Amino acid sequence: MAPRASLSKPLMARLRRPLTLTWAGLLAERLVRAFWPLWTLIAGLAAALMLGFHEWAMVELVGGALIGAVLGGVVLLVHGARRFRWPTRGEALARMDAAMPGRPLAALADAQAIGRGDAASEAIWHAHQKRMLSAAEGARPVEPDLRVSKADPYGLRYIALLGLVVALCFGSVWRAGTITQIGAGSAQAALGPTWEGWVEPPAYTGLPSLYLADLGDRVEAPEGSRITLRLYGEVGALSVSETVSARVEDVGAATDPDHRFEIRQDGMLMIEGPGGHSWEVVALADLPPSVSILEDGARTTFDGQMSQPFEARDDHGVISGTATIRLDLSRMERRYGLSVEPEPREAVELELPMPITGNRMEFTETLVENLSQHPWAHLPVTLQFAVVDAAGNVGASVPAPMDLPARRFFDPLAAAVIENRRDLLWSMENAPRVVQVLRAISFEPEERLFRDKAAYLRFRVILRRLGVMVQEASLDGEARDEIAEALWDLAILIEDGDIGDALERMREAQERLSEAMRNDASDDEIARLMQELRDATQDYLRQKSQQAERDGDTDQPDRQDGESQQLTQQDLQDMMDRIQELMEQGRMAEAQQALEEFQQMMENLRVTEGQQGQQGDSPGEQAMEGLADTLREQQGLSDQAFRDLQEQFNPNAQAGESGENEGRNGGQGAGQSHEGQDGQGQGSGAQPGQGGEDQANRNGGDGGLADRQEALRQELQRQRENLPGMGGEAGENAADALDRAGRAMDGAEEALRGGDLPEAIDRQSEAMDALREGMRSLGEAMAEQQQQNQPGGQGQARGGDGAQQSDPLGRTPGQGDQAGTNDSLLQGTDVYRRARELLDEIRRRSGEGARPDVERDYLERLLDRF
Repeated sequence: MAPRASLSKPLMARLRRPLTLTWAGLLAERLVRAFWPLWTLIAGLAAALMLGFHEWAMVELVGGALIGAVLGGVVLLVHGARRFRWPTRGEALARMDAAMPGRPLAALADAQAIGRGDAASEAIWHAHQKRMLSAAEGARPVEPDLRVSKADPYGLRYIALLGLVVALCFGSVWRAGTITQIGAGSAQAALGPTWEGWVEPPAYTGLPSLYLADLGDRVEAPEGSRITLRLYGEVGALSVSETVSARVEDVGAATDPDHRFEIRQDGMLMIEGPGGHSWEVVALADLPPSVSILEDGARTTFDGQMSQPFEARDDHGVISGTATIRLDLSRMERRYGLSVEPEPREAVELELPMPITGNRMEFTETLVENLSQHPWAHLPVTLQFAVVDAAGNVGASVPAPMDLPARRFFDPLAAAVIENRRDLLWSMENAPRVVQVLRAISFEPEERLFRDKAAYLRFRVILRRLGVMVQEASLDGEARDEIAEALWDLAILIEDGDIGDALERMREAQERLSEAMRNDASDDEIARLMQELRDATQDYLRQKSQQAERDGDTDQPDRQDGESQQLTQQDLQDMMDRIQELMEQGRMAEAQQALEEFQQMMENLRVTEGQQGQQGDSPGEQAMEGLADTLREQQGLSDQAFRDLQEQFNPNAQAGESGENEGRNGGQGAGQSHEGQDGQGQGSGAQPGQGGEDQANRNGGDGGLADRQEALRQELQRQRENLPGMGGEAGENAADALDRAGRAMDGAEEALRGGDLPEAIDRQSEAMDALREGMRSLGEAMAEQQQQNQPGGQGQARGGDGAQQSDPLGRTPGQGDQAGTNDSLLQGTDVYRRARELLDEIRRRSGEGARPDVERDYLERLLDRF
């Protein structure tokens, strides 16, 4: 075998750093494998001492454990020393060489054994040495293998390390030094008496523990904080006195080595003796929590679900809360079934929602509940919120008077059933009266009273069962509750009929869309939920329309409720378009607010339908219908004047252009947009002069626009004189608006007779605006009068706020810019699309330079106005 050569000095210089690191890793590896049991024992013993286990354990146990630990440490040290081998430089070089492919370091240390003297063999050998040298120059340090899992299958080293980390976090290094003070050792006696103490606040405060030796002469701590004192040294050398715990029992001796008590009041804490100290202790009282009811954001959905926001706060956090609802007999109108004394009922207690995450020191939440089936529904109650903190302190809000929110029934029969259900739940003494009322309702019922035979049969079964119980005096609380549940189901069947499923789908679609917006759902998910809401709303409105038509055929065939329903439905479609537009723009907060307004609009729609089904053709409604007809006729006259103005300045306009405005001739049918009273139209080939002469004839002759304007003004005057007495500010506003409309009509008439069509159209526009304002004010006055005249029973369509009443056209006054428009008064099926087309046409014509300046000025005034 050929002798091995040594590595060159330049190569060793390059390998010095990786070789040193590899050697250090090899040393660490052998130290860990040889001494891991020893440092595991040391870590466990240190953790036990720093956590103070020796302070509460028996002296004998502590001494035995220490002796065992010392002996075990010696054994483990000897065992590790016997296993440990100091790594050499050659071992480090061999490990680094083994980590490289081809072992280049070993190859460089080899010498050529065969082929010496042969030029070819030596050339091959030198090439091999050169490649190995290149590989050796790229040597890297080898990481040590510190894993000892095979030797420690139970992970004892990790357990000891975890204990040491816990001791460093929650223990004290100084506690380890007190190991020398166990028992009555002479060393401690030589050092003299000492003490130590801690103040531990209640856990719910989240405050850290305090070490008394680190504090000054004044200590501020929450009430209930626990003080722990330990006295070391000769018994009797130190004593404790305090006035903060207010203890009278189990006080113990002042010289006891251990003292534990809680801070209950302000006072003094003193340790008397050598090295003693005194503190002035201030007990910080735990303030009671507070809660308040927020008026902003409180609302009730159309199905009776109440949403009541509240705000709570506490110095350390609220843990729970309740909402208590009590009947307020002092504000009740005791008549009919409520005149008897009510049966005692416990107050309604609802658990308040608490934040799942985050800080509970100050937060705002919303209580959501539906109490429509409770006997106190719609009756005066008081609502009081109460919250509790961890210390047991209770804070309550001021009782807020309110009518218990619940579902309202607009069908007269359903409302009557619910009212009798309320009387039955109020007191069982009302049972005979309820039987009489129900029998009166079902005596010779008309066909329109019970549209569904199933509802009538269910009504008769409930009546028969209740009548038998009253006759046999067998009515008890359980049977009464069963009958009340049956009456509720019957009222729902009568109220919703076959639209119950559509109503529920629409409500669920609203809730799902609102939840998706709050949770930042994807655009595709929100678009899908928006389409689902559209479909559910259309389905609901379609079924309600069918129900309204069915009621109209049997009740009031001459009522034109379709227009009111059309306006309300269009308003809903516009609101949903607005919600979708806001969501597409990423304005989710505004979209959420618009969705809440949409829900309120649905409530207004139901209120409107309930009022239409109950009120009939009152004088106010007749006046409103007459004003609506006047507004339509005024709109038709304005359209005819606008077309005449077009023909005056553009007599050669094609039929297609003028045909776009058909159907508005003063409320007359389509095809009269270019016709006079004789039914003969103006030909498209008429000369300008002829057109002007014909225009003058129409404006000035019998049957012309001026005469029709005068007749319309006289009709408005007649309606103004026959208006029902409407008091209040809204009634005065209605009268003033109609007076302005009359004056504007008079100005339009004079302009028409003078041939000033632009001025006439401006005055007609003012008249229509005044008419709309008058109709809005008249609707508000009717709503206020109705609210004042109604006693507020279950079966009455009254809102909690006058601002939310709907006018007879189904619109909500003051809700957005849709209120008060006359869009539904236009002819056609899609009035909003029609309005956009007309606006686009006006813009197009105003941009044509060939048109006369007078016409273009008028078109620009129209654009400025609309």
